[in-house]
Amino acid sequence: MLHATVQKSPETEYHALISAGELQPDADQAKAVAALERLHGELINSRTIGKKWPIRLLRWFGNNKSAPKGIYLHGGVGRGKSMLMDLFYMTIPITSKKRVHFHEFMLDIHAQLKSWHEFSVRERAQQGFRASDADPIPSIARKIADTSMLLCFDEFQVTDIADAMVLTRLFTELFAQGVVVVTTSNRPPDDLYKNGLNRQRFVPFIQQIRDKFEIISLEGPIDYRYNRLKGAQTYYFPVNQATTDELSATFFRLTDRRVEDRDKVPSEELTVQGRTLFVPKAARGVAVFSFKRLCANPLGTADYLAIARTYHTVILVAIPQFDQENNNEARRFIHLIDALYEHGVKLLCSAAVPLQSLYAGGEISFEFERTISRLMEMQSESYLARGHGKNLH
Repeated sequence: MLHATVQKSPETEYHALISAGELQPDADQAKAVAALERLHGELINSRTIGKKWPIRLLRWFGNNKSAPKGIYLHGGVGRGKSMLMDLFYMTIPITSKKRVHFHEFMLDIHAQLKSWHEFSVRERAQQGFRASDADPIPSIARKIADTSMLLCFDEFQVTDIADAMVLTRLFTELFAQGVVVVTTSNRPPDDLYKNGLNRQRFVPFIQQIRDKFEIISLEGPIDYRYNRLKGAQTYYFPVNQATTDELSATFFRLTDRRVEDRDKVPSEELTVQGRTLFVPKAARGVAVFSFKRLCANPLGTADYLAIARTYHTVILVAIPQFDQENNNEARRFIHLIDALYEHGVKLLCSAAVPLQSLYAGGEISFEFERTISRLMEMQSESYLARGHGKNLH
C-alpha cells in the first residue's frame, strides 16, 4: 500500500506493483516508466494543471515553450504497454484528457467528416465549423482540443487507406493546438501502413511521430498477459457461485485489481454505428458481459466486432444450453465467437453444460459445429499466446 501522503505517479504505481509481486523487474518497462514519469512531471508543472487547458493560449508553462513530447510505446503482445499507459492516465491529475481505442477514435473522425460533407453551410455553422472552412479537419481538431488536450490511444495501427490519408492532416492540426499524445502500438513507426496503397503519402506522418514523440520499444522477455492465462481454465460449467467466483478471481488477476475493490470496477460505453453499447465492467482491456446482454438482445456483427477490436479478453457469464427453442440466441452466439476468434480475443466463460453438449440439436447444428471447434481451439496454449488482433489467416 502506498502511503497516503505520497504523490501518485507512474513510477510510484509501477514500483508498488513490483513490490506486490504483480510484476517482475523489466529493463524495457523501467525505461518506458521513466519516460512516462518525465511527461507526468512536465504536465503537472504547468500552471494550468487541474483546469481546462486554454486552447487559444498555446503558451506552455507561460513562457512560449512548445508542448511536451508525447510517448509512443511499441512492442509485442503482453509486454505491458496498455498497463503502463493506464498507470500514466490514472495518475495524471488533469481533467482535459481522454483515453480511447485508436480504432474507435478514427471511426468517430470519419463519421464527423461524412456529416460535414452532408451538412449545409448553415448546419456546419451550427456544429461549430467555420463558414470559411474548405477543409473540416482543422475544426474537428479544434473541437477535440476543446475537451482533450491529452489523448491516450490504445493499439495505434494503420491498415486502412482512409485512415492513412487523414492522419497527417489531422495530427498536424492537433499538434498545432498543443495536444499531447501517448499511444501504444504493436508496430514501430516505420512499420505503420507497411506496403499500404499510396504509402508515400503517409510517410510524412511517420516523420511527425519521430518529431513529436519519444519512441520506446518494449520487447522484454516476459509476456505478462499470457503468463496470467497460461494453464488457466477458460471454460467453466455449470453456472453456479463457484464458477462465478473463479471468473471473478481471474478478472481481478488480469486487471491488477483487488477483490475488495469489486464495487469500484468501472463500466464503459462503445459507440457502434451511432448507437451506444454498454459494457458493464471493463478494465485494462478486459470486459465482462452476461450472455443475456450480448446474445438475448438484438445485437449484430458490428457490435461484436467493436467488442473484439476494443478488448483483448472477454469474460462471458451464464451461457445456456442451446436447442431449437433459442436458435436466435444461438445464431448471435455464433457471430460473437466468430468475431472474438478472428481478432484473437481471449474468452473465459461459464456455461450450463460441458462444451460438447452446448448445442442440444436443431436447425443450425451444422453451423454450431464450427463454433464448438473454435471454442475448443480458444482454450489451447497456442491460441492463448496469440496476439490480440492477429488473424490466423
